[in-house]
Amino acid sequence: METIRIKSTTREEMIEITREAEKFLTGNGQTEGICVLFTRHTTCGLTINENADPDVKSDMLGFLRKLIPQYYEDFKHFEHNSDAHIKSSLVGSSVTVPFAGGKLMLGRWQGIYLCEFDGAREREVLMIIR
Repeated sequence: METIRIKSTTREEMIEITREAEKFLTGNGQTEGICVLFTRHTTCGLTINENADPDVKSDMLGFLRKLIPQYYEDFKHFEHNSDAHIKSSLVGSSVTVPFAGGKLMLGRWQGIYLCEFDGAREREVLMIIR
């Protein structure tokens, strides 16, 4: 198992971690299998999405922000981050990607992202290959 550490710089952002994940695949002795990435945090998530056009990230974050605003009159959680918990649940806490030849078998325009919803913080993503 490996740990990828990521530092977010704003409250909400999508940080591509594809390269960090791939560097752990080389030299591990396995030529093919699956790679599972998981975050133990409740206010961030993991997803796979387009990594060619940065507008995709801003569109996703903008839509989630509009759908689930930080301040909503019915939220009771005292830390004012209920929106981050909901967004994290919607996005999910893990991704699974097959790999071969030391490379993740992602599509041409795909990348793995940590979705920060309550930053700026340091986050950890656990990675295991089988």
